[in-house]
Amino acid sequence: MVEKRHLRSGRIVVKVGTSTLTHPNGKLNLQAIDQLCYTLSGLVNEGKQVVLVSSGAIGVGLGLMGIDERPSSIPQQQAIAAVGQTQLMTVYQQRFAIYGQKIGQILLTHDVVDYPISHQNVLNTFENLLRLNVIPIVNENDTVAVDELDHHTKFGDNDQLSAIVATTIDADLLIMLSDIDGFFDKNPRKFADATLKSKINHIDKQTFEGAGGQGTKLGTGGMTTKLKAAQKMLDAGKSMILANGENPSIIFKLLQGEPLGTLFQTQK
Repeated sequence: MVEKRHLRSGRIVVKVGTSTLTHPNGKLNLQAIDQLCYTLSGLVNEGKQVVLVSSGAIGVGLGLMGIDERPSSIPQQQAIAAVGQTQLMTVYQQRFAIYGQKIGQILLTHDVVDYPISHQNVLNTFENLLRLNVIPIVNENDTVAVDELDHHTKFGDNDQLSAIVATTIDADLLIMLSDIDGFFDKNPRKFADATLKSKINHIDKQTFEGAGGQGTKLGTGGMTTKLKAAQKMLDAGKSMILANGENPSIIFKLLQGEPLGTLFQTQK
């Protein structure tokens, strides 16, 4: 019998990818979003502090505009992100309101996090929202940031953004929901004998070599970006879980210590 995990979880960052929030055709996955809002509202009711890092602005924008492929030009991507972000926040507002949960929006660019004064201002905003039991919903400000998207990376993607947010606000745990069950020793979509790793204490070159592969056509993340995020959490002495976000209520099971997905945690 596999042991239950022991996790600190007073302050949690949850990151959801485009693949969780949208169907392959780009339309919003309302069932998944509703489960997410229900679950996070329940956590706040339990007394936990929760931050949501949400991808999906460009994916939702593509669906709304009836565009099948993510465009390559930055201005087109930024325009689509502007459309998608509005729709995404409208849906979040509606769904969280059903459960009586207040939300706030924080759009970040890397220079805001890097510059000491704006960094402190952002931290103050997070602290005050959390103190008021508001869930901050964070995304990169795609409409002005040219450092992410498909070009030269700074945040790189929302996987790494979530780890930056988690370490900035001193969160105990980062839960990353994706379209895969966790970290495998090799790509499970290519190799039938791929094995899921329940726990990883240390990330090295061999770990990255097993990561391979890109994200979905609507998202930017792949397994390598998730490993980089996990590395940042481990370096800060924090924990991260990578799990399948098909049903976001899996978060309840994760916090109860069920050994689902992959736990990245330094050896105690």
